[in-house]
Amino acid sequence: MGGLSGEGEDLLKGRPLFLLGFMGAGKTTVGSLLARTLGCSFVDLDVLIVERVGKSIVDIFETEGEESFRRYETEALESVAEGAMVVATGGGVVTREENWKVLNKGITVALMASPEVLMRRLGRGEGRPLLHDEKDWRELLNERESLYMRAQLVIDTTCLTPEEVVDCILGALEEGL
Repeated sequence: MGGLSGEGEDLLKGRPLFLLGFMGAGKTTVGSLLARTLGCSFVDLDVLIVERVGKSIVDIFETEGEESFRRYETEALESVAEGAMVVATGGGVVTREENWKVLNKGITVALMASPEVLMRRLGRGEGRPLLHDEKDWRELLNERESLYMRAQLVIDTTCLTPEEVVDCILGALEEGL
C-alpha cells in the first residue's frame, strides 16, 4: 500500500474525509496512514484544539468544562471543513447537530470496534477525560453508536489492521464514495 502520488487527493474530490468513532477505534492511526497513502494533509482535531487553546484536553475539561471543549471542537471542525485532507475527529464530535452540518460537507467514515477491543486499546484511559469507569464508558459508547452509524461508510475495525482499514476506505473512495 504505497502512496497514490497525486491521484489520492483526486479520490477525495477536494473534500475532507472525516474519521468518526469512539476513543480507541483507530482514528488517529488510520488517519495518519490514510493521509500518507493519499498524499494529502492529516489533521488530528484534538491536537488542533490543544494548539489553538493552549491547554491539554484534560485541562480544558477540568477548568472550563465539557461545553467549552465542545465549542472549541466545533470551531476547530469548521476550520478544516474545506479541502482534500484527512481529519481524525474526537469521539464526541457527533453529539452536536451543528457539527453534522460541517461533517456532511465532506466524506464521513466511522470506525467501529467491539467494546472489548476498544477497552483493550484504551488501557487505563489516561488523558481521556470522559473515560472514568467501565460502566460510564459503556453508557457513553451506547449513546454514541447510533450517531456513528450516520456516517457514509462504517467499518468494523475489530479484526482489521490499520492497513486493512485504509484499504477498505480506498476501495470505497475508488467506487465513488
